[in-house]
Amino acid sequence: MLFKIPNLLTTEELTEMRSRLEKAEFQDGKLTAGWYAQQVKQNQQINAKEARKLSEIIKTALQRHPLVQAAIRPKIIHSILFSRYEVGMAYGRHVDNALMGENGLRSDVSFTVFLNPPEAYNGGELIIEGADDEKAYKLEAGSAIAYPSTTLHRVEPVTQGSRLVAVGWIQSLVRNAAYREILFDLDTARRSIFAQQGKTPEFDLISKSLANLLRQWVD
Repeated sequence: MLFKIPNLLTTEELTEMRSRLEKAEFQDGKLTAGWYAQQVKQNQQINAKEARKLSEIIKTALQRHPLVQAAIRPKIIHSILFSRYEVGMAYGRHVDNALMGENGLRSDVSFTVFLNPPEAYNGGELIIEGADDEKAYKLEAGSAIAYPSTTLHRVEPVTQGSRLVAVGWIQSLVRNAAYREILFDLDTARRSIFAQQGKTPEFDLISKSLANLLRQWVD
């Protein structure tokens, strides 16, 4: 399941993050790429120490967002990188590693948080491939997109300005993407019933099914 998260970051969080990134030292992004992704990755990233400090802002924002909790059910939000794309930089077609970090954390869902406005740069669209098409994403500053880590995707070359993003990965409590979608649909349906009719017998039955499926599918 792929979805946008408008206004993930508050104005204050976004301002603080951009201010700290302006002072940060960037290095070659190939240092964090897998052996084959190094051939297509052209960007810059801040060092791991600086990234850890800023990662907490991203993690807090994701953990408090109701859509993220309902659709992804995060177990661990990990491996957050802060990347800059200058003119001519891009990230070619690739799929994210299944396991990341020293502890081999699983990547079930990938996310990109856009940190500067789309008018600040030309090009730099995130392209996510489907079975028979592909779609381009270039969101407002502070907004994010979450998408399955199993998908092929790329970042188009920046032709003017500078693209600034945070990217990271989530290991879900529910490994199977199809199961996560079923749980999300059930949760959406029961919330709609509750909003319109209150606590009805139908609401109770859907809540029971949701809880019991979660018990069965949680990893």
